[in-house]
Amino acid sequence: MARINHQSVSIAPDHNRSTLSKGQKTFNSLIQQIEKRRLRLRAWESVTPTFQQRYVNDFLPLEQNSTDLQIQMVHCLDRAYEQKGLTNAERRKLAAVIANLAGPLADEDDGLKAIYNKYSTTDYDSETAAEIDSMKSMLEAVLGVELGDDVDMSSPEDLLQRAQAHMEQQQAEATTEAAAREARRAKRKKSPKQLAAEARAQEEQAQISLSIREVYRKLASALHPDRETDPRERERKTKLMQRVNEAYNKNNLLQLLELQLELEHIDQYSINGISEDRLKHYNKILKEQVRELDQEIQHVETAFRHSYGIDPFESLSPNTVLRNLAAEMTDLRHNIRALQDDLIAFKDIKKLKLGLKSFKLEPRVPDFDLMPF
Repeated sequence: MARINHQSVSIAPDHNRSTLSKGQKTFNSLIQQIEKRRLRLRAWESVTPTFQQRYVNDFLPLEQNSTDLQIQMVHCLDRAYEQKGLTNAERRKLAAVIANLAGPLADEDDGLKAIYNKYSTTDYDSETAAEIDSMKSMLEAVLGVELGDDVDMSSPEDLLQRAQAHMEQQQAEATTEAAAREARRAKRKKSPKQLAAEARAQEEQAQISLSIREVYRKLASALHPDRETDPRERERKTKLMQRVNEAYNKNNLLQLLELQLELEHIDQYSINGISEDRLKHYNKILKEQVRELDQEIQHVETAFRHSYGIDPFESLSPNTVLRNLAAEMTDLRHNIRALQDDLIAFKDIKKLKLGLKSFKLEPRVPDFDLMPF
């Protein structure tokens, strides 16, 4: 039997019933939610390799070129500072410009820290230590951890690793305590009401497992490759059975129902006729699938942000990341061309004096992320 491309599973009104029940509407809504999340994950799977290639081959070289030119600019302005022809006001402005440019680059070039200290009102190492100390206080307040005074203050990364270690330790201790409380609770004599509630929960879980197992058994019975004598058909059924087993092992009810539709084991009439009791069990399974897909999406997007240094509060979508990357590269190219032109122009003191008028000074901000977790 030829494989049918994707068929949507949903309950539709028929001539015997013009409106759907609450359970049927919930079923359809959950199917739509799952499909929406599937599409997002497929979009990430599709766009990530292309993004990675462009990021490595195109973006990073541009970024490095821009950094190299900025370092050259700092040295260029440092040399220009000693030239004649600048007023005291222009020298003060130039000193501020040099400090502004050198600060974020101090870790990129050994000579830039000394240049920053030469023109800044503060010492780079002291300033960085104060920023890290402020970051430490903020992390301790926000995350509720004591990082201790022995933490290595040489870099924000060391501080963040210590904070992460403390959080993981607290989480492990909380998990252990929760398990201990549960063990103590289990030892206590349970009331008839508690026992009845547990029995109902176990029965409901058994019915849910039975519901998905019945769908699996019907598919497995029809597809079992060992019963097939034709080699080609056996190979086809083997591949289909692998998909069935994968779906069953993941409790993926929707995929099992889609396979039934694909193989024409059920039709729209069968779907419309799912009983309310069965729908109740199906809907619980589908709700769990939605939750698991949400967790998977969060994991994929968190890893993507971490890999490419994207701010945790910045909007992120697989449909826009390539466009955003292209826009960043356009800005970098413009910046590179401007730096190249300025490096040539500022060899002339008159053009430097003119350029100083257009420089806009911005306060230096820490270049680390305060919310890494």
